[in-house]
Amino acid sequence: MENKQEHSEYKKYEELGSTPNKISRLLPFLGPAFIAGVAYIDPGNFATNISAGSEHGYLLLWVVLVSNLMAILIQSLSAKLGIATGKNLPEVSREKFPKAVSIGLWIQGELIIIATDLAEFIGAALGLYLLFGIPLLPSALIAAVGSFIILELQRRGVRSFEAGITGMLFIVAIAFGLQVFLAKPDASSVIAGLFTPKFDGVDSVMLAAGILGATVMPHAIYLHSALTKKRIIGRTESEKKRIFRFEFVDILIAMVIAGTVNASMLIVAAALFFQERLHVESLDVAFQLFGDMIGPFAAILFGIALLASGLASSSVGTLAGDVIMQGYIKRRIPLYLRRAITIIPPIIVIAMGVNATTALILSQVILSFGIPFALVPLIVFTSSKKVMGSLVNHKITSFFAWAIAIVIIILNVFLIVQTVLDMMH
Repeated sequence: MENKQEHSEYKKYEELGSTPNKISRLLPFLGPAFIAGVAYIDPGNFATNISAGSEHGYLLLWVVLVSNLMAILIQSLSAKLGIATGKNLPEVSREKFPKAVSIGLWIQGELIIIATDLAEFIGAALGLYLLFGIPLLPSALIAAVGSFIILELQRRGVRSFEAGITGMLFIVAIAFGLQVFLAKPDASSVIAGLFTPKFDGVDSVMLAAGILGATVMPHAIYLHSALTKKRIIGRTESEKKRIFRFEFVDILIAMVIAGTVNASMLIVAAALFFQERLHVESLDVAFQLFGDMIGPFAAILFGIALLASGLASSSVGTLAGDVIMQGYIKRRIPLYLRRAITIIPPIIVIAMGVNATTALILSQVILSFGIPFALVPLIVFTSSKKVMGSLVNHKITSFFAWAIAIVIIILNVFLIVQTVLDMMH
């Protein structure tokens, strides 16, 4: 049965591969990177980018560009692992590591999903609060209902879920695109910021570390390999190579959109807040200022983008949690039950009255701990000819991947230490 399914899947790919219509040939491969790409525009990114733009103007736009290039490489490795092995990253780890290590990786993975859900869920609740004035706790309960509705798309098939998540990604992109238009940034300053790497004091280095350190989200690495592993199955090494080339286009499109959204957040903050010497670190303050400076429509766009980002990201996090459990320990629980369990921590945090922006920052610190456990095995496996076959990394690819991993890990350690020191003061 499985062989027949694999044959029919590749047959579909083969037919599309021979069609003269390039767009039709590409369509079956679009989707996985858009789901993974949602992790790069989650509510945690809102706070970091707006803070950077309001404090240093366009200065750190080049950091957004560099972080986006990093994302393209890391996500392409994850997608390639799924195509080459027919397995996701946790499954390959379970096969290669001792059982005790796999169980440990599963536990840390579940903690990462809880932290991920905390950020995304609080972002969605904050979006509802800003848009409609509903207190955070009721907003969180409404966001919970919304996340279950999005998860229902998964039961209707992968394509339906991909379409729903992609739609929400485009809502965020359109919202910030309109905000950039309304903010009227200086084009020459934008170009200079994108292509002139420089800093302005220790604070700018700290913010750059925040942008770069939050580049790679562990759950996006786990999930991307799961989304590509059996999407269209190649029976030979040459078929797998061709499939990866198509999937790489998917990655480029999705990551360029995510990178543009992140840049737009920073550009809008620079054009409005930096010009008025307003250092904005809180999302609710940003919402109010958008309304005051360029009108209610801009504030509404910001609230809608935050809500869409939070709902989409939380659903993707739930899916990633399922991949982690299945891959590391060969167990599954129903997605709705997992969704219900992961809702509890953020609701408790909100009920305790913790500041939403503070909670977002703390969740990003927790996520930092999980990066090495996803990124290091990914590079090890994709650099192995035995694991990857003809899709093994070129030496130059492995070199850049390890360089990126070292930079990201060092920056995250730096951010963790700095956050703890700030909290102690």
